Amino acid sequence: MSLLLSSIDALAEALGLSPASELLALALTHSSYAAEHQCQSNERLEFLGDAVVDLAVADLIVREYPHLNEGASSVARSRVVNEASLARAATRLYLADHLRIGKGVVKEQGLERPSLLADAFEAVVAALYLERGYDVAKDFVQASLAQDIASASLAPDTLDPKTRLRQWAEVHGHGAPVYELVARGPSHDTEFEATVRVGGLRASGSGRSKKRAESEAATHAWERRGDA
Repeated sequence: MSLLLSSIDALAEALGLSPASELLALALTHSSYAAEHQCQSNERLEFLGDAVVDLAVADLIVREYPHLNEGASSVARSRVVNEASLARAATRLYLADHLRIGKGVVKEQGLERPSLLADAFEAVVAALYLERGYDVAKDFVQASLAQDIASASLAPDTLDPKTRLRQWAEVHGHGAPVYELVARGPSHDTEFEATVRVGGLRASGSGRSKKRAESEAATHAWERRGDA
């Protein structure tokens, strides 16, 4: 998006929604704010938006990159539909400027969390889907993530990050990677931090699920494998 989306009116216009949209307001309501103000959060919209984003990205990969087989397409999709990629998309939309968050998250500078931003992007996609239909939501997702999809589809690795790291470790005699997980935050806003140790390397990653956190840690370890 080339527009400066620093006002809710500009954000709504870019999305094709009314600034008074109740669904847009809900999409921008974090669970920490909802808990403090006894109102609904965007969690159910996140759930729906995750599915819409996943389908929209898969649709573009199948139509625009027919040379990719099923395995490579799946990996390309996973490299786009992840916390880091969706957080960058949220940043381009200036979603952090409009999110309603609780005092604790404000104090912890929670608006910088990739997980919070990624979830907000999914919630906004769901709001768009519910108000304007799948085709509009699909076009928005594909436009927002087009560059990420193109990069992921150029030379996708056919292995997920944890499998790739484990196979490399075994080949080089480092043994199986060892993961440690720590959960932080309240039950309604839990974030996981994973640490992986392999071949003298130590790398960390975070995410709203154990799988995302371990996958990110494995990716960071893989990127530094030359130091092992």
